[in-house]
Amino acid sequence: MSSTSFTLGPALLFCPADRPDRYSKAAERSDGVILDLEDAVASKVSARQALVAHPLDPDHTVVRVSSVTSGELEEDLSAVREAGYHTVMLAKMSTPEDVQHLDDLQVVALCETARGVLAAPEIAAEPSVVGLMWGAEDLMVSLGGTSSRFSISTGGVAAPYRPVARHARSRVLLAARAFGKAAIDAVHVDIEDMIGLRAEAEDAVASGYTATACIHPHQVPVVREAYRPSAEAVERARLVLAEASGAGVHRVGDRMIDTPMLAQARSVLDRAEQLGQDT
Repeated sequence: MSSTSFTLGPALLFCPADRPDRYSKAAERSDGVILDLEDAVASKVSARQALVAHPLDPDHTVVRVSSVTSGELEEDLSAVREAGYHTVMLAKMSTPEDVQHLDDLQVVALCETARGVLAAPEIAAEPSVVGLMWGAEDLMVSLGGTSSRFSISTGGVAAPYRPVARHARSRVLLAARAFGKAAIDAVHVDIEDMIGLRAEAEDAVASGYTATACIHPHQVPVVREAYRPSAEAVERARLVLAEASGAGVHRVGDRMIDTPMLAQARSVLDRAEQLGQDT
């Protein structure tokens, strides 16, 4: 299958595939559901059965499947195809060869190991890959590390990522966007830290991420609000585009505006339109 645009976002919500009682609620509360056949399930057999028996809209659903080396992938893929889904998230991708037998599916590549992060550009170039996501905690496991972040601050807000995690986050983003693919930011594992989540989601969208993954429904509105341009940002973008027509450099208020800044203004309006704002 040739690569197509990945349009789900900005808030994607993980849901264990062995909890079909949560499927519909997850779909209602998010911009896209990631039904998880990998880490989040107690029984893979039950999860696959539930996946087939309780279908969601395939255009708004991604199924996370087990890694190539797990011994579980083929059975996961069989359930995915039987259920009629066409987009999968392949866990722990290491090389572009991991997806070369998945031509009938769209693949979101989960780059969450050292090898996967280093191979991100080659993975992003694969035609079946429509997006890349990175993962901090599995990355640290692959490195032999113990924590993706510095110590938690006294204010209860999650501390910043360590430099190696920030490098992985940037590398996956650069690889995805270089090949015109979606970029999905990692989950914020501290579900009570809404301040930290908001800050990271705001940084994600400002940096070029397409979406942020969530592990709890309460995170969804925080991510949506972070990705939503403010009324001031929308008005400023409209003013820039209205007053700076044509090629060259233009002055709008106290700022000099050139071609890249015009493109950024269009991006703000496009995002506002996607999120249902008046532009």
